[in-house]
Amino acid sequence: MLDLGTTFLQSVERSPHALALVDDGVRLTYVQWHDQVARVAAGLSALGLGRGDRLLSVLQNRHEAATLHWACQFLGVVVVPLNWRAKPEEVDYCIADADVKAVFFEGASADAVLYSSGARTLLRIAVGLPDNDDATSTWAELLSAEPTALESAADADDVSLMLYTSGTTGKPKGVPRRHRQERAAALAHVAQNLYRRGERTLGVMPLYHTMGVRSLLAMALVDGTFVCMPRFDTQGALALIERERVTCLYLVPTLYHDLLTQRQRSTGVEGPGADIASVTKLGFAGAPMHDALLQRLSRAFEPELFVNHYGSSEVYTVSVDQDAMKKPGSAGRAGLNTRLRIVRLDARSAEERVAPNEEGQIIADLRGDEAFEGYWKRPDANAKSLRNGWYYTGDIGYFDDDGDLYVTGRVDDMIISGGENISPVDIESVISLCPGVGEVAVAGLTDERWGQRVVAFVTRSSGQDALDAQTLDAHCRSSDLPNFKRPREYVFVAEIPKSPVGKILRRKLVAGEYDAPGTPDTPTN
Repeated sequence: MLDLGTTFLQSVERSPHALALVDDGVRLTYVQWHDQVARVAAGLSALGLGRGDRLLSVLQNRHEAATLHWACQFLGVVVVPLNWRAKPEEVDYCIADADVKAVFFEGASADAVLYSSGARTLLRIAVGLPDNDDATSTWAELLSAEPTALESAADADDVSLMLYTSGTTGKPKGVPRRHRQERAAALAHVAQNLYRRGERTLGVMPLYHTMGVRSLLAMALVDGTFVCMPRFDTQGALALIERERVTCLYLVPTLYHDLLTQRQRSTGVEGPGADIASVTKLGFAGAPMHDALLQRLSRAFEPELFVNHYGSSEVYTVSVDQDAMKKPGSAGRAGLNTRLRIVRLDARSAEERVAPNEEGQIIADLRGDEAFEGYWKRPDANAKSLRNGWYYTGDIGYFDDDGDLYVTGRVDDMIISGGENISPVDIESVISLCPGVGEVAVAGLTDERWGQRVVAFVTRSSGQDALDAQTLDAHCRSSDLPNFKRPREYVFVAEIPKSPVGKILRRKLVAGEYDAPGTPDTPTN
């Protein structure tokens, strides 16, 4: 299989004058981008970085971050992208854990690097900060290097990048991914989303997250355009979609929700319109999408393809459904490069499968072309998640009678109430359809009688201040939601706490870490 540097050369050779990269004031064709990648690669070599070295990138989705990613692929340098909101201690952890040799930072992450003790001994390259005294070099100096002919020093078995998991239950885990695994994942992404030559995508999912990296690589595979958006804001995203004629979106549900809310607030339009007419393909991942949001997106975009993609940093595509509206909530079937099973929650073997419509843990075959091989220096994590050639995802789901997968939550999120196992996702989907609901998250709170009681945390839509617990409870009673799953308490909150990539942080809700516009509202049982 080709390495990723050679993959980039393919696009330059096929479509040298096609638009490749867009950022604020920057518009590069593939041949122009090739020149910048070559200069940065030469600059990195001059700094002493080479094959197998690790480089920490604490950057937003700016054109320099995308260029740096590709330059590293040619040199065989391993990119270690980190959230630009990281704290100094998080920078220190990744520097030490990954044995990093250089750090790239910008204004948004400058303080974290400045106050990182580990960064003081490393090469520190400032991006967009020409007069930064804390830097040992700058992006402009890298670009001033004399470019040499770009030839890949890496091969398909070299490590391309190392992503760090979110670390919600402990220290983040490094996930090394080889060139061949990244290329296979990008090829599958192109095929599963039916991308054509010349697609244009909004590059807003962060490049420290697998969704952002996949968008970057996929656009190069189809000679497409990566439209950078360093920091998400709804009005700016809508403007970019219209101005750059974006053809495909690949976002987490939260960003879709915010886009539609902003569009309706600013234009009064919820249905189709010229401003979003260029978008023909929608894809989402990172979290389940509730029925109400599915319906709103379908009405607004009228997409020719609407893809639900379920995966992880470890195994990029676990399953995919190319018709998200046909069976709302379904994550479809195993991806092109994957085999999956559902086994008992306490299973020690991949042979302990559950019956259709019975919930269990989702596992994926580690022989798949997109699968990683193990965590970086974490034998404890490997022992927990890797067993006899299968990756135990920690996600709960079930196959329906047709063999389609439904992901219903995390093993850690399972609510055990009165001896019943209850997953939050189907409850959230029902509540999301109640008029006046903005967003909803369900969690289990400690209860002396039941062990845990089901609690729904709800935001009201704009202008829906009259929505109360009795209305929500009546809605649940009139649905097909079993009574034992019905929430026993509704808490109205100002917003649902989420991670930087839009995943609901239920642990914060359980801990009471939220702003509530009023007191908890409890229906009559």
